[in-house]
This record gives sequence, structure tokens and C-alpha cells, in this order.
Amino acid sequence: MELPNITILDEKDKRLRLISKEVTFPLTEEDKKNIKYMLDYLKISQIEEWREKYNLRAGMGLSYIQIGIPKRIFVVVDEVEENKFENYILINPKIISNSEELIYVGEGEGCLSVNREVEGIVPRYARITVSAQNMEGKPFTIRVREDLSIAFQHEMDHLNGILFIDKIDPKNPYKNANNMREI
Repeated sequence: MELPNITILDEKDKRLRLISKEVTFPLTEEDKKNIKYMLDYLKISQIEEWREKYNLRAGMGLSYIQIGIPKRIFVVVDEVEENKFENYILINPKIISNSEELIYVGEGEGCLSVNREVEGIVPRYARITVSAQNMEGKPFTIRVREDLSIAFQHEMDHLNGILFIDKIDPKNPYKNANNMREI
């Protein structure tokens, strides 16, 4: 498998702070190609042999702004079994409901745009329901929980110019951890 030719912006790049714009349909051929590249990149990054070959960090999600394009699109690639993946493509996503329960990633959240270790926890909803459009512009609703819920919220933050590091209290990186469930 060949690594797609995409460049992921680093946290220092000011474009990551842009608020992405709504997408109009039909999608351009360029958009379709970029979505495929993003999905391929994430899949390659999760397969150890390929990750090592291309010297990548594993990633589960990518938002369009991370490749420098301020459009409301993100993708998530979830490894459901070893080397078996489920792809999610969300265009113009909106959270329409969320659980009261909060969770956080025990070993800490990561981001392909943040190339360093970051201490602290990011509060996320345990379950969310999202409305979005598919690549043909057809509306759909999806309910996700646990890891997928975190990934979707992380990517949606990107669409609003927010990085996960913004949500960690610098004075108390583990603030309120006892009010949330670690996953």
C-alpha cells in the first residue's frame, strides 16, 4: 500500500485555528480524492508494518483543516478487528445530543497535528448523536460511544479551530478526573 501524498499541519500553523466553512454539494473531484487519501493515510497509520515502514504515528481521525482546507469534513477510521476497519465520513457534522456522563482517555488524547507528549485529560461526552451528510449530500444521523465518541468530538473541535490541548487546564491537567470515567 502506498502512502497518500498529504501534508498534515503542525500545531504551530495558524490555519488550524480557522473555523471551517459549510460544504456545498456536489463534492468536487479534489474533495473526493482528499477524503480517500485521508482514509488511506489513517488506515496505513494503524497497521504496524506500514506505520513502521513510513515512520508514522497511529491516527484514528483527520479533519479537513488538518490538511489545510477549511471545510467542515472529517474522517475516522476505526479498527474493529485486527486489520479490519470501519470508515466514517462526516460532512457538515453537528452534535444533536450528548450524554451527561463524561469520559477521558487514560493515557491522554493525541493528535496528528500535535507532535509531542501532552500531560492531562480532556473531558468528553461518553455518547453523542451526530447529524451529518455523506459524500452524496444525503443527511444521516449516527450515535457513537466511548472511543468513537471521543474521536468524533476531537475532529469536530478541529472544525471550530480548537485543539485538544486547549481543553487541558494548564494549572491542573487532571482537574475533575474523579468526576469522569477513564477509558
